[in-house]
Amino acid sequence: MVKSMGVKFLKSQRRNLMNANPYDVIVIGAGPAGYVAAIRASQLGLKTALIDKRWIGGVCLNVGCIPSKSLLKNAEVARLLQEKSREFGFSFDNLELDYARAQKRSRLTSRRLTKGVEFLLKKNEIDIHMGTARLTSPSSVEVSPEEHDRYTLEGEHVVIATGAQPNLIPGLQPDGERILTYYHAILQDTLPESAVIIGSGAIGVEFATIWNAYGVEVTLVEMLPRLVPLEDAEISAELESAFQKRKINVLTGHRLESIQSADQGLEIQLASGDEQHTIQADQALIAIGFKPFTEGLGLEEVGVELTERGGGVIDERMATTAEGIWAVGDVTDQLMLAHVGSAQGMICAENIAGKSTQPLDYQGMPRATYCHPQIASFGMTERQAEEAGIDFQIGKFPFQANGKALGLGEYRGWVKLLTGAESGSILGAHLIGPEVTELLPELTLARQEDLSVQSLGRNVHAHPTLSETLMEAAHAALGHPIHI
Repeated sequence: MVKSMGVKFLKSQRRNLMNANPYDVIVIGAGPAGYVAAIRASQLGLKTALIDKRWIGGVCLNVGCIPSKSLLKNAEVARLLQEKSREFGFSFDNLELDYARAQKRSRLTSRRLTKGVEFLLKKNEIDIHMGTARLTSPSSVEVSPEEHDRYTLEGEHVVIATGAQPNLIPGLQPDGERILTYYHAILQDTLPESAVIIGSGAIGVEFATIWNAYGVEVTLVEMLPRLVPLEDAEISAELESAFQKRKINVLTGHRLESIQSADQGLEIQLASGDEQHTIQADQALIAIGFKPFTEGLGLEEVGVELTERGGGVIDERMATTAEGIWAVGDVTDQLMLAHVGSAQGMICAENIAGKSTQPLDYQGMPRATYCHPQIASFGMTERQAEEAGIDFQIGKFPFQANGKALGLGEYRGWVKLLTGAESGSILGAHLIGPEVTELLPELTLARQEDLSVQSLGRNVHAHPTLSETLMEAAHAALGHPIHI
């Protein structure tokens, strides 16, 4: 079981706080959106409280993006030793892969960061309250700790940052042993011999990468016609080819009909059109996305309008439809990405404090998926640009022609830029290959500052680096590629 790391319920918090001096800001939810909003609010001189029912650092730091990246690094090393040992001049008599040690390392990584966040909250003099929160008025939040009496906090502004919860399949209840959510998958320290992953978004393809590297027979099932269906179509095709080469079974255009327990594990019934077939596996991971978590918060009762999926409706300031109530992060039903939530948290705090700030361009937000090969993107896909009737050009450059990628022994994939045919503006970028998630900031900064593809191409990049592929793709978009 994952516990909140080191946060103690203070004796001074056990009393009823109805008559205490009210806070300027009360933040509900201590994930990357919530704790950043709290820190920024405190930096701006606002008396701030932060409430969470379970974890400082939220899902991301405790059982999400941070521990999963640790596991993915282990998977990278395991794959390197198994697939490229001869190329790199290594030999082994008996290579043993210990997943339990990998999982333990991921927990230590998570714990280190959560303790760091706790230090930052203390440094910024933010009061931490551990318990379940519910709004009883636009300025009153009832806190129900697990082991103490409930009490009420008063605040001029309340920020909702309660995140999201996994989408589940009706009638199919995860048990944590055979049928898993991301939470069970990140915490288990043993692996099955075979597994079916339902859904090929970020969680699905990342766990497929990890488990495959440790010898699990993985079948990846996607209801839509291609993997990572929100990405550019060429990205999907490249990833499917890479997965199939590593013997990950890919079943696109298949929907889940049922999962039944059997003597030897699970029987998973799938349908594709009118055809049905059954596959067997030891475990099934349900990875079909997330929905905002607002249950039991009392938002509608205090005047907060919700989206169809239950998220808080916000404006560009992060204000909801109820005066004094704000929302940031996954609960807003915008892009469910930790870095987007953190950016929203800063903007929200600055607006509460009356400071000048900059609205977010959601289409320009970076998107990163840490499967192997990695995927990174932002902005329009080719299809979206075509549907919008935009005259655009494409610049594409393969990692196979990049010296650093060849030296790394990781040269599958490419960089693709979409640029305005007349303006040269950067409409979008789609990357698949080695460490491409680290290449996004230059591109998103160029978009934010309205830099053209000509500026990107003329920016001198150090050699040899993976980032040279951005410059080369820019030259390709301008019609004069150098190294292809």
